[in-house]
Amino acid sequence: MINVEDVKQYLLALQDDICQQLSEEDGGANFTEEVWDRGEKLGGGRTRVITNGNVIEKGGVNFSHVFGDKLPASATASRPELAGRSFQAMGVSLVIHPTNPYVPTSHANVRFFIAEKEGEEPVWWFGGGFDLTPYYGFEEDVVQWHQVSKDACDPFGKGVYAKYKKWCDEYFYLKHRDESRGVGGLFFDDLNEEGFEKSFEFMQSVGNHYVKAYRPIMAKRKNMEYGERERKFQCYRRGRYVEFNLVFDRGTIFGLQTGGRTESILMSLPPIVHWDYNWQPEEGTPEMKLYTDFLPHKDWLGLEGEH
Repeated sequence: MINVEDVKQYLLALQDDICQQLSEEDGGANFTEEVWDRGEKLGGGRTRVITNGNVIEKGGVNFSHVFGDKLPASATASRPELAGRSFQAMGVSLVIHPTNPYVPTSHANVRFFIAEKEGEEPVWWFGGGFDLTPYYGFEEDVVQWHQVSKDACDPFGKGVYAKYKKWCDEYFYLKHRDESRGVGGLFFDDLNEEGFEKSFEFMQSVGNHYVKAYRPIMAKRKNMEYGERERKFQCYRRGRYVEFNLVFDRGTIFGLQTGGRTESILMSLPPIVHWDYNWQPEEGTPEMKLYTDFLPHKDWLGLEGEH
């Protein structure tokens, strides 16, 4: 049985928990909340933003529950049979941009869609995941991130982590740059084949494991000393984040196509970014190591060959 209200209450509680934990780790700023409502026919949400903290330069953890008379093109491109259906979409979406270049940017999203048409069964699915975008790579951090990703998936089957890790690698890829946005994590969509309860459980597991994966990395790296060189490289690499979100990201495109709240949709963009024409990292530098050792797709947990 589909229980939309249970999903909504979980997502609201998840937003609360993540905001509390990240505020504690930052230690210098709290999230400010803006509740927005476009009426019962369009929906609303809670936008929470943190800025200029001890660790987090800008971050947002948003909940939204929106309605529409017709699914937008971004939602029906791979499922044309759903064109013309009304829909509900709800989810928690977050991006954290730290000030210290040694603390990675992180992103997570968990969401639920239901598309309805009079006289037909509703079509529903879950989606989401989380991914990590370091500026300076530390292998132990990336391994830990992927181990927690695997922990989220393991109760649901042996091959689940490998499947959704691969999907994440392929999704968060800048085709025009021929490079990954970061070091990946998990990405899943259109999840419904196991039934509502099992699919909902998996979405919850992914949502609950995000902060378990990210907070220890933030704690370990937030007090590392850095200078102008590291900050400049961070701002340059943030440009890749912007490019992906504006050109490829499904959530951004869906939000804009459905007339969503622009401030909440573009909350994911970093506050300070720059593009340098034809800049290249020098051989043997930590900046070059990001490109050679971390951005290429890799089996971080040594699982290749397992079935």
